[in-house]
Amino acid sequence: MAWFRNLSRFSTINVSRRHDPFLLSSFNCFSSNNINTNPTIEKPSVDPVQYSGLGPTKPHEKPRVVVLGSGWAGCRLMKGLDPEIYDIVCVSPRNHMVFTPLLASTCVGTLEFRSVAEPIARIQPAISREPGSYFFLSNCTGISADKHMVHCETVTEGEQALDPWSFTVSYDKLVIALGAQPTTFGIRGVKEHAIFLREVHHAQEIRRKLLLNLMLSDVPGISEEEKRRLLHCVVVGGGPTGVEFSGELSDFIMRDVRQRYAHVKDYVHVTLIEANEILSSFDVRLRNYATKQLTKSGVRLVRGTVKDVQDQNIILNDGSEVPYGLLVWSTGVGPSPLIHALDLPKAPGGGRIGVDEWLRVPSVQDIFSIGDCSGFVESTGRQTLPALAQVAEREGKYLAHLLNKIGKAGGGRANSGKDIDFGEPFVYKHLGSMASVGSYKALVDLRQSKETKGISLAGFISWFIWRSAYLTRVVSWRNRIYVAINWATTLVFGRDISRI
Repeated sequence: MAWFRNLSRFSTINVSRRHDPFLLSSFNCFSSNNINTNPTIEKPSVDPVQYSGLGPTKPHEKPRVVVLGSGWAGCRLMKGLDPEIYDIVCVSPRNHMVFTPLLASTCVGTLEFRSVAEPIARIQPAISREPGSYFFLSNCTGISADKHMVHCETVTEGEQALDPWSFTVSYDKLVIALGAQPTTFGIRGVKEHAIFLREVHHAQEIRRKLLLNLMLSDVPGISEEEKRRLLHCVVVGGGPTGVEFSGELSDFIMRDVRQRYAHVKDYVHVTLIEANEILSSFDVRLRNYATKQLTKSGVRLVRGTVKDVQDQNIILNDGSEVPYGLLVWSTGVGPSPLIHALDLPKAPGGGRIGVDEWLRVPSVQDIFSIGDCSGFVESTGRQTLPALAQVAEREGKYLAHLLNKIGKAGGGRANSGKDIDFGEPFVYKHLGSMASVGSYKALVDLRQSKETKGISLAGFISWFIWRSAYLTRVVSWRNRIYVAINWATTLVFGRDISRI
């Protein structure tokens, strides 16, 4: 496993294991403090309260930047950091970055899953090449700011998974880029019955569920009512993710399902539920166009609020029941429990980590925060930026430049950057918004804000711009080629309907 190989490279390790004596003796083999040359000893003496970890950097070593998270913000930061100045350590429960704007396309087979996943080692090669740089497949469980230390626990899964291994990582500079989690608004049953659309495994689960329902509905003896329920796909949330998924799903139904599942084609329906207006951040004209286009594609738009989610039904605020076979939840994001629990300054409203104009966390040394988990503190007079990929990417790019500047000026070590001029603060300029609505149609809104005027387009040309823009934004040339080939294959041969 990746975390096992990385732990074996630690320069100084004090080992402990809670439940597994075999792993206990295995990790002890790599310890510089407890070297045992006698292979007959099976149970070495170990302090049960100590944890292994990366200790503070030494004077002859490069300063260490620890990055928590592998989303848009964290990966753009790591890409821009100079490995000649810093050792880079990434702690994340996934070893890749997800290109989220194209994630909805993987649910119905327009794109393959690996086309939207970029390995971290390709984004920053130093992590797999430099002796002091690492990636740990782990969750952050806490931060000791006074000790410049991060507490971590490995991610394990499967029926025969190992017990989680706890360890610590000391840092000179810490960047918190833990993103956000889907918001459920405390509605009962959402986590148990709905599927979110934030990660690749979410898209895989949606695809398996969708194809399973299609095949089950074709089995003899299934009642008409049960067929309609199984083939009713409900999307909650009318933001860009919900609208794009609804558009992809309607395309899949019209171009593939009706050809390959002819017996049940008249039972397949898509319903999009939104409490207010869909695509509320877009221009009014574009919102109206999206509404007409989705309705024309067979998507039923329902304005309402979900009150309760049951195993096979959704209860709306007006008391009506909506049966479903597939439920996708896309109602926005909010801070994770860890972000709430960290003893760090918070931005007004929402519980995000508070930062100043240079993305530093005030009142603590050497901690920065970027992406969806951060927002400006009240003293800056700035509003918290929206949870968008382009915001996170721009913050990551800015902070990488700032940290490189600090390192070159001799401030890379812990507690050593106080007197360095940070230069210009971070300023975000919105570049516009785009969304696909299916049937080779899309929306392009290039206004900088709701109040300003600007270019707004809709239709086939916008769809071409949407695809071209995202193709150029895919991180690596490898994945750009994958995406282009997937699009061409889907256009010629249709979407793959294999349930794997």
